[in-house]
Amino acid sequence: MSQMFDFAGTDVAFIDGDSVLTALVRAGIYPAGGGALCCEGDCPHCVATIDGISYVRTCQTAPHENLKVQPHPIDDYPPLPPDRGYGAPPIEYRQCDVVVIGQGESGREASDRATTSGRMVESFDANRGEEVIGIYDGPMVIARTPERIIHVDCEEIVVATGAAELQPACPGNDLVGIVTGRAALRLVAQGVGLGVTVAVGKPPNDLDCEVVEGTLVRFEGVDGRLAAVVTRTESGEERTPCDTAVLNLGIYPRDGLARMGNGLAVSVVGDAGRDATVPPCPSEGVICPCNNVDVDDLQAVWDRGFHEIELVKRATLAGTGTCQGMACMPYLRSFLADRGAALQPPFTARPVARQLTIGEMSAGEYDRPVPRTPLHGEHLALGATMDRIGGWWRPWTYGELGAEYEAVRERVSIGDVSTLGKMIVSGPDAESFLEYIYPTNISTIESGRSRYVLMLNERGYVFDDGLVSREADGTFSLTFTSGGASHAEMWMRDWGSKYDVRMLNQSMSLAAINVTGPLAKELLAKAGVVDPPPYMGHADVQVAGVPCKVFRLSFTGELSFELHHAIDRSVELWRSLLDLGGEFGIYPHGLEALQLLRLEKGHILVGIDTDFDSTPRRIQHEWACKIDKPTDFLGRPSVVRTNEIPLDRLLVGFRTERPTVDGALLYSNGEYCGYVTSAGWSPTLGHGISMAWLYHGSDGQLPGDVEIDGTTATRVPMPFYDPEGVKARA
Repeated sequence: MSQMFDFAGTDVAFIDGDSVLTALVRAGIYPAGGGALCCEGDCPHCVATIDGISYVRTCQTAPHENLKVQPHPIDDYPPLPPDRGYGAPPIEYRQCDVVVIGQGESGREASDRATTSGRMVESFDANRGEEVIGIYDGPMVIARTPERIIHVDCEEIVVATGAAELQPACPGNDLVGIVTGRAALRLVAQGVGLGVTVAVGKPPNDLDCEVVEGTLVRFEGVDGRLAAVVTRTESGEERTPCDTAVLNLGIYPRDGLARMGNGLAVSVVGDAGRDATVPPCPSEGVICPCNNVDVDDLQAVWDRGFHEIELVKRATLAGTGTCQGMACMPYLRSFLADRGAALQPPFTARPVARQLTIGEMSAGEYDRPVPRTPLHGEHLALGATMDRIGGWWRPWTYGELGAEYEAVRERVSIGDVSTLGKMIVSGPDAESFLEYIYPTNISTIESGRSRYVLMLNERGYVFDDGLVSREADGTFSLTFTSGGASHAEMWMRDWGSKYDVRMLNQSMSLAAINVTGPLAKELLAKAGVVDPPPYMGHADVQVAGVPCKVFRLSFTGELSFELHHAIDRSVELWRSLLDLGGEFGIYPHGLEALQLLRLEKGHILVGIDTDFDSTPRRIQHEWACKIDKPTDFLGRPSVVRTNEIPLDRLLVGFRTERPTVDGALLYSNGEYCGYVTSAGWSPTLGHGISMAWLYHGSDGQLPGDVEIDGTTATRVPMPFYDPEGVKARA
């Protein structure tokens, strides 16, 4: 019983020894519609979509039952792979002394020599389904097989990839029925009938065909199939009717991998290292079948001044397609030489040598898992919509933004702030170290107290903010932003190497819940906290039976307490607070509500309201940068210098009568003057509010009223809500 695979809904039989291409040609099917078949992977005339993957060479693909093959559209791009869960294939790492690429006669000899000398050899051959896709520094060879991607680190690489048969460059070279000499032998060996056959150039041994004389001029066809070969002899043009034309136009080294290995321990043997003799310059016809670049296209870019092969490649895209220049490189070189330029070397070859799937490209690479707080399941149980923010999965909303906002402003709410960076710094030099790291006074922070701090780089630019708290024993607790915690830790450890300090990152071991709202004290009292810390204070207390470090601060603008605790008690504490807060109308809030709450209070989000060159003065945080502190701090010389430069822009607040959006542009008298960093509609204030970068106008002054999205925006001081901070200090 015949074995079958599917080609565009038609069953195609195959036999032992077949490639997908030989089976298709036996059935009278040419997957790419026509062109000179080489059967060695050097041309684009056999590519098709196989099992959803496009640009697969059918000549180097073995058929099997249930295989699905589709031709590429003639006038469009081939389809993207369907969503079938294509993942990264497994990756295998190997080490050896010598890698030999290609197992023809010269490759086998190179392998034998290396093995005989006692060296460990790895060999690859495309005809065995082992395609080397690149040579990299190391040297390292990367190959793909149907099963896996292979990385081989070695001492030496031998390129024995042989030579490709030249493709024809003349009118009619896209017809069905044109094959190279090697392809003809492969097809005949698999029982494919060639019909009336003629040979252009020396015919292959043992092939029954008529040899035509003269120089190839063109191919003529009927309905897309070859009908005759036209050559030019001394007596003029001669037309020879045929079904198949077998070509022997010469060979050209497959030296792409050798060119990738230029400067590395790479040697070339056999035909891959032969001198590349270019063919005569074609006068007409397609020379790059991958991108349909013809001689007229080359002439057009030459006339525009593109006379170097690298520029011609970029201007025409010749050499950038499926065959990576194997079909067109010889003719590009002969064209330029014919136009008076010296014979130029081939253009630079770069990995990858063959098309890869996204899965193959990602072999060995894995998505970093997005961390979840210990309360992730609780958020989902409450119907939260989760989003990846600051490098974490976090609740964006629980479905009722108004209810979340109202709970914070009028009653009590809880929010998950476990994502904050948390660190303990101790040791004899802890205070002096932190004095240098932060631009504020650390020595004046009393035990049990906290202070808001900025983090500056050497250029005086703000890259993070957080809290510094002093413990009774001289230890300091630090917090950083969620998204900046990893960088902040590396920063601390780099600069701390010169100090006698100890650092402990607690970001993943401590969770944190923010209890906020006018009734926050009542809720904590019911949870057993009868004497909560004062504003900007902290204390170790039991909350609903869970040991917590309680920090009193406020990002929402209301009375707030952050409860830092061990992650294994977080679910217990969260559920207890929700149960105890029932009588107060407690409702959790997500980041969408928090964004609006903090905006009303004018609290910045580093990285959202700041950019790479935000100084304390530009963001109106000079109060957090003590230039006159008695000790030096990171970035101080830069801050002093930039403070003497006239201010060019300022982070300011605006009021609008209708909502605006993040990123909206600011205009003053028709002149661009800035952009919005954060915007929202304040239910409490009853108007739109936004934080924006405002640039000096052409008169050197900061505009007052501006236009945002067609509406007037009035500059107002921040914070917008409770400017005296009465509620947070209640």
